[in-house]
Amino acid sequence: MKLAMRTWTSGRVARITVIALLVLVTAIALALMSATAGHAAPVDPTPPTDPISPDGTGGLSVNINGPDGAPSSSIVTLVGITLLSVAPALLLMMTSFTKIFVVLAMARNALGLQSIPPNQVIAGLALFLSLFIMAPVLGDINTHAVQPYLNGNMNFTDALAAGSEPLRHFMLAHVREEDLALMTRAAGQANPKDPESVSLLTLIPAFMISELRAAFIIGFVIFIPFLVIDLVVSSALMSMGMMMLPPVMISLPFKILLFVLVDGWGLIITTLITSYKGG
Repeated sequence: MKLAMRTWTSGRVARITVIALLVLVTAIALALMSATAGHAAPVDPTPPTDPISPDGTGGLSVNINGPDGAPSSSIVTLVGITLLSVAPALLLMMTSFTKIFVVLAMARNALGLQSIPPNQVIAGLALFLSLFIMAPVLGDINTHAVQPYLNGNMNFTDALAAGSEPLRHFMLAHVREEDLALMTRAAGQANPKDPESVSLLTLIPAFMISELRAAFIIGFVIFIPFLVIDLVVSSALMSMGMMMLPPVMISLPFKILLFVLVDGWGLIITTLITSYKGG
């Protein structure tokens, strides 16, 4: 009897526990469904509003000049860095550097010295000679383009046009008409009415060709006396039967002696500077 009562009580407690768990699970499911429905309800977005500028015009302007009308320091720094990046190309193409460097290098080769003086010395000498020759042109650029732009009296476009004019006159004074005609035909352009109407894209390569031609002519003149010394030394060695002795070892001291006696560096530099007079 007692065993039957205990079994009935245990079954009743289990049923009550199961019913309670079902009620709890149902309540949790109903709560989750209501929360999901609440989150899924569509919400109309608020349309964005247009930004309002301080002056009410709605535009954007960038001022590159300072308060006194002169260009700001950041713009001047940017222009300076840009010029430094293109300065080697401008130095090679639009000045006398190419001609001077080629002539000095050919003079070194005519002496038979492959690395004396070194390339750094030749490039430095050519650079300072170019600055000496181009000093009037650089002064005109500074007076008519750089200073007006820095003072705020000229914009960048006008300053660039004004600064290119002295270089144009310099190149036109030392370019051959044949080289100008060559580049004009190569570009498929019509013949210019006057030298002033030649574009820089045509003038710059024509100027470089003319400079290289003049440099090779001067180099040829420099080579002649040293070639004569080599021929004389070679003939003397062959006549004495010393064919195994390199002629350069004997001719090199005589070439250096001749170059020093006639003041070769002075003659070459004087010739280079004189070739640009009147330009």
